[in-house]
Amino acid sequence: MTAPRPDSRLVYSTDGTAGAGRDLRKAAPPAVSRAAASAPPNDGVVRVQRDRRGRGGKTATTVAGLPGGEADLDLLLRRLKQTLGTGGSREARVLVFQGDQRDRLVEALGALGHRVKVAGG
Repeated sequence: MTAPRPDSRLVYSTDGTAGAGRDLRKAAPPAVSRAAASAPPNDGVVRVQRDRRGRGGKTATTVAGLPGGEADLDLLLRRLKQTLGTGGSREARVLVFQGDQRDRLVEALGALGHRVKVAGG
């Protein structure tokens, strides 16, 4: 078998010496953890977003980027649920409210002194 030309691109060979010293596979993209990719930026802006993923088609409103500790988030969740008259829960540092409550949440969080931004569609 003849040696490959230096300007050719070897696609496949059964000869063990044809591609010796070269890795013909594409370089794998750098792995990004799912948590790091979905973590909200820590820029002081509270993001309110409508969400339907993972909820059986039910609409929920999520609030991310809130400052404070766990107890502060629980207290804020309780206060907002009473203000909105709807159910809700907390998943890590994200507050989740039942239904599309974006407009009412933007108004309520703005009245509490937070910088609020409607995220998503």
